[in-house]
Amino acid sequence: MRVLRLSFALFIGLAAGNASARDYRYSDAHLHYVDFFQESAGMDVLLKRMAESKVDHVMFSGIPVAKKWHEDEPKRPRYYAGDDANAYWYSATDTLIAHAYKQLPAAQRQRFHPFLSGFNPNDKNADAHIRRMLELDPGLWQGIGEVFTRHDDLSALIHGEVPRANNEALARVYHLAAEYDLPVMLHSNITSKRERNPLYLQELEDPLRNHPHVRFIWAHAGTSMEIHRHQEKLDFLLATLQRMLEEYPNLYIDLSWTMLRPYLLDEQGKPNAEWLHLVSSYPARFMLGSDVVGRFDSMGEYMSGFEPFLDALPEDVAHKVARDNFLSVLPRKVQAELAK
Repeated sequence: MRVLRLSFALFIGLAAGNASARDYRYSDAHLHYVDFFQESAGMDVLLKRMAESKVDHVMFSGIPVAKKWHEDEPKRPRYYAGDDANAYWYSATDTLIAHAYKQLPAAQRQRFHPFLSGFNPNDKNADAHIRRMLELDPGLWQGIGEVFTRHDDLSALIHGEVPRANNEALARVYHLAAEYDLPVMLHSNITSKRERNPLYLQELEDPLRNHPHVRFIWAHAGTSMEIHRHQEKLDFLLATLQRMLEEYPNLYIDLSWTMLRPYLLDEQGKPNAEWLHLVSSYPARFMLGSDVVGRFDSMGEYMSGFEPFLDALPEDVAHKVARDNFLSVLPRKVQAELAK
């Protein structure tokens, strides 16, 4: 395996460029229009926050599960981790997304890229359901996901077995994604909260290898805030990504806000030289996401938080990561429309 190294001189040279003159425009590659109760602050608020945050395009998705307010709970939880009540697969999330998208003025629709997520990844009927949704609204859906597989505490709350990214039901979904030229965003944790090794990595590598014609977006590179609470930093993550990006040209990495620290920036807010080298080595394979969930006030904070890292990249790479790489994984028909 090639070892990542970036000389101190090169790092200084990158960071010392005319970064302050850069004006970034963004694509938010990871956005949930509704929360775990299928509620949203609404399209007017989202459009306002996009304008304030210099976000030109968004991955526009629902949440594939709904959190139950259990009979024995006196207070309605605010998040899936608010209490021990279960969550359940919720197909109507895509109906909410389609409805919100159709209310947009025609001039705004090109900025929104709906991803279909409302299906049970353990159900071998899932591909048939997705096909029906695609046929009901031809041309509306531009991707699949975020598909919840290994998802630490949330997985334990969802009814039924924990989905695996390499199960038979999802293999059928991937074949459908290739047929319709749709990217797939997967949430597949690389490990558990306790194991300091890539415990679940094979579950992601199998579909990458077996479905080379599908563009996979790995949500926050298999990490989560819950993993970070227990392990702080996964020391094996950087080398693992380096190997996987070399081996799988269909792999793309979503650098959502949970990746910013402890990986992209150190405790002093300085960019990590090895991560700069990794992103620069694969300039078309990384994208940024806010991962906001139904409320959008933090979008600007999350997206602008990447600027110290972007400023330390070569300028052309920085603009690709900030905006263009997400657009490049969308269906070819959509890319052609955007290029007009």
